[in-house]
Amino acid sequence: MKKILFFDVADYEVEFLNKACEGKFEYQLIKEPLNGLFQLSKEQEDAQIISCFTTSRIPNDILEKFKNLELIALRSVGFNHIDIDYCKKNNIFVENTPNYGNMTVAEFAFALLLDVTRKVTYSANNLKNSVVDAKCTIGTEIFGKTIGIIGLGAIGSEMARLAHGIGLKILGYDLREKEDLKEKYNVQYTDFETLIKNSDFISLHSPLTKENYHLFNKETFKLMKPTAFIINTARGELIDTQALYNALSENRIAGAGLDVLESEDTLTDVEYLVDIGRMSPQALQKTVLNNRLMKSDNVIITPHIAYDTREAINRILNTAISNINAFVEGKIQNNVY
Repeated sequence: MKKILFFDVADYEVEFLNKACEGKFEYQLIKEPLNGLFQLSKEQEDAQIISCFTTSRIPNDILEKFKNLELIALRSVGFNHIDIDYCKKNNIFVENTPNYGNMTVAEFAFALLLDVTRKVTYSANNLKNSVVDAKCTIGTEIFGKTIGIIGLGAIGSEMARLAHGIGLKILGYDLREKEDLKEKYNVQYTDFETLIKNSDFISLHSPLTKENYHLFNKETFKLMKPTAFIINTARGELIDTQALYNALSENRIAGAGLDVLESEDTLTDVEYLVDIGRMSPQALQKTVLNNRLMKSDNVIITPHIAYDTREAINRILNTAISNINAFVEGKIQNNVY
């Protein structure tokens, strides 16, 4: 019987995981993330399978403690919190849960767009403080304007559907063009620079790669309209935080809606909260900038929750358990490398 450790287990996951594992596996449900602060027992180090969310951080020095580890069953799409190179070298499979939140994330991206352009959160917070100033709450209509969607995979395609439905013109940038998006939603594929220059709103839906790290930087922001807004529900590292802060501070763009940030884990991760010395100088700089951005009137930041709906959570759990069951039967599915 395989031994499985589930980390980052939320209360709403307990019933599902108990039903899925009872009698099939030797398993343990652990609320805490797996990171440098978690003390593994000798019994836990014998686990063949571990399952975690992105709040766990698993570098090679933690992986080395698991002498019998065969599979990391992620309850997420992203896997940059895992030392993939170590896993490759040691024949540890890493399986994720793709396509659980295509519509979910797109809806949230659109919610951020509406929020930041119509100053919903800003106005609500002002009202809580008995402040009502009509001059400061003047928003921007989105109907008839142009949205640039960078990355038209599963999530970006859903964003195009929503944008088309509300009457936006759509520019798209992707390595592959989808004819159905052109036909259904009038997506006009174009080059990156043309999209940046002509979009009133830009929404990022690309995976993070070496090639698009800091895709939005000082030079990119110079190309944007001063009335443009940027939305990011993809990966924080697609945007250079310093360049974004400067662009907003100097009124070179109008605003930003962000569900992801560079060094976002330093804002809430207990490892950093109990010992700031664990931060690199670069992470510390990003953290200071992130805190400044959160105080900006033309920025809304949420804590990486675009995926977070009941429906998406059920899809995540079902796929993660399916991955585990298949692995035990000798089948590999959704391996990330």
